[in-house]
Amino acid sequence: MIITFQEFQKHEADRAKWLGQAIAQYRRSEEYKTAQEADKYDQQLNTTICNFIKMVYDVTGVPMPDFTSSNHRLASNFFHRFTVQRNSYLLGNGVSFASRKEELDDKGETIFIDTTKEAVGKSFDSTVMDAGLLAIQQKVSYTFYNDGDYAVFSMMEYMPIKDAESGKMRAGARFYSLDWNRMPITVELFEEDGFSVYRTAEKKYGLGALELVQEKQAYKQIYEVTKDAGERLVREENYPAFPVIELYGNKKKTSALTGMKPNIDAYDMIKSGFANDETDVAQIYWLISNASGMQDDDVEKFKDRLMLQHVAVVDNHNAEITAHSQEVPYSSREAALNRIESDLYRDFGAVDVTKISGGQSKTATEINAAFVPLDEEADEFEKQVTIYIKQILALIGIEDEPVYKRNKITNEKEVTEMVMLAADKLDDRTLLEKLPFVTVDEVSGIMARKLKEDTDAFGTDDNDEDDDNESSEE
Repeated sequence: MIITFQEFQKHEADRAKWLGQAIAQYRRSEEYKTAQEADKYDQQLNTTICNFIKMVYDVTGVPMPDFTSSNHRLASNFFHRFTVQRNSYLLGNGVSFASRKEELDDKGETIFIDTTKEAVGKSFDSTVMDAGLLAIQQKVSYTFYNDGDYAVFSMMEYMPIKDAESGKMRAGARFYSLDWNRMPITVELFEEDGFSVYRTAEKKYGLGALELVQEKQAYKQIYEVTKDAGERLVREENYPAFPVIELYGNKKKTSALTGMKPNIDAYDMIKSGFANDETDVAQIYWLISNASGMQDDDVEKFKDRLMLQHVAVVDNHNAEITAHSQEVPYSSREAALNRIESDLYRDFGAVDVTKISGGQSKTATEINAAFVPLDEEADEFEKQVTIYIKQILALIGIEDEPVYKRNKITNEKEVTEMVMLAADKLDDRTLLEKLPFVTVDEVSGIMARKLKEDTDAFGTDDNDEDDDNESSEE
């Protein structure tokens, strides 16, 4: 569901009322419900199995909950594990930038500085990771940038307002409440020329009771401090573009749950059914002989008593009750679970690390082959992240290219040997960046310390040579 900027502009006079209606409509949309469901699956509260109730039918065919049998609800953790793996694979080592420069420190020694990384702030890497995981799980996430500070919003707390012609986000509303029925609701409205705040009236609840509590103000407030007047506001500024940036988890702009849910549900149902059968021994049944034509009602009473009390009596002294048992179909269910699990890994492009770490050590070629599906998915995700990061850089006024080092399992010894064989053909920076145990952010520091060691060693050699010359002259 899309709330258009053109519609937003038409309701300036009754903005609070319109916001309440728009947000209520947005929270009823299918996209919002999908985001809620994805959040449940991320918490391992898989909705299909957690809401499952086993039903039975009475003699008249009316369904009713079966309270006599076990109802284990075993939820798998595939969704959280797969989405975290894809996100961490690309962003787990942080993001660096291509532009680095050499500077002299206070001691006159050369150091290498990633100026862009310093400009985006210390919380940048954690912000990108949070935004990336939400984008993969829910389809899209939103990041509000304001003067070095970041706030990441999920689909469940932010409603975008987009231009109907260009599709560009022109405004947006963040909404939240501790209890939507009994606590105040706050709405932060972000526009290109500033932000304002709405909140429900005192002792009134629901989106229909919103009212303006903070007039629109610019995003950046510039103050100066003087001895006479103290702190005073000098001017207000906004950004050259809308300061809320969206990040999509894939080019299809869909939640990862969309394709995974049927397989996850099938896995949970089979696994839970297996556990229930083991608990109830549901494959045991009884045959009754010579029961004097027992009526349907009597059969139901007999069955209920047998299930609940494990004892049943037939009035006719000639009647016989014979128990029969059947083995729980373990092999077929285990095969089905293994097949579904394999399909989940393959379809999502995830890597089963147990197949890499188990048994004898794997070669670099074998490991790389296992990571090909994840690499392909990460390539697509990387494009979306790069677009997102460049929009943040544009707000700061920087032009640069992000650099990623994927968080891959490797045969470090073999890869290191390969890199060192090509050492005479590579410069120091490239050599360090290719080593599997060195992150991109560590490279500059290592080079600076190495340069200092070489400089110190060179200076020591010169001093030793001068001392030798002086001794010869004597």
